[in-house]
Amino acid sequence: MAACENCTKGYILEGEPKGSIQPNGAYLIKSPTPSTRAIVFLTDVFGLPLKNCKIVADEFSEKLGCDVWVPDLFEGKPPVTPEQLGPLLTDVPGVHVSIFSKIWTILSLLHVIPTFIRNRPSIVDGRVEKFVAEIKPSYEKLGAVGYCFGGAIAGRLASTDLFQSAVIAHPGGLKKEQIEKIKIPVSWECAEEDHSFSLDLVHESEAFFKAKEGTEQALPYEFKIYKGTTHGFAARPNLGIPTVKAAFEEACQQTVDWFQKTL
Repeated sequence: MAACENCTKGYILEGEPKGSIQPNGAYLIKSPTPSTRAIVFLTDVFGLPLKNCKIVADEFSEKLGCDVWVPDLFEGKPPVTPEQLGPLLTDVPGVHVSIFSKIWTILSLLHVIPTFIRNRPSIVDGRVEKFVAEIKPSYEKLGAVGYCFGGAIAGRLASTDLFQSAVIAHPGGLKKEQIEKIKIPVSWECAEEDHSFSLDLVHESEAFFKAKEGTEQALPYEFKIYKGTTHGFAARPNLGIPTVKAAFEEACQQTVDWFQKTL
């Protein structure tokens, strides 16, 4: 998967994680009471070092009353570190970006290309499959929620039997043919402006699922486009912008509601 210009940009959430890193390298926030279901949280390119994923995982665990696991997708070496986190190119849609800014952004991403190659889909998907095989005996049902890089993983693995339900937020690099292989219920959290998951692809994907309604292949699904947002809003939001803050909070609730219905 190639790096997108927004994948390395964003903001750090306030707060401190309440869970802990387990012997298998994953972050785990446990439910206060034993649960037969769990959520696997698939991160963006920052992986576990960026605390955003842990803070959001904590919220999901509290609201859903289940364990939430955040596996180490990159074996301790994510493509981008929190220290390299920069502001989004644009926090809201429709902002003009000069050609010089675009060229500078592309040049600044060249150094991460080798790490993306080392973490190509066949590799990271295999890591997730191995991780799920380890924890699956402890639960009756597993859901997956993925953001950006992790959203594409969730989309690809939604064609397997690993999970019973999934939520995909502004995926990076998910192809139409992969979407058409999905065979579990999926909720989509889409940005209004996203070069990685364009509105054209959003509408085409929604039309594909709608066309299956009333047939044996029909699946529960939903698509929500969050106005006033760009790629990354559900993972690395600028909470100083009211529309982005509202979208981030609504997307978190969308995830909770979806798993309450389908898991």
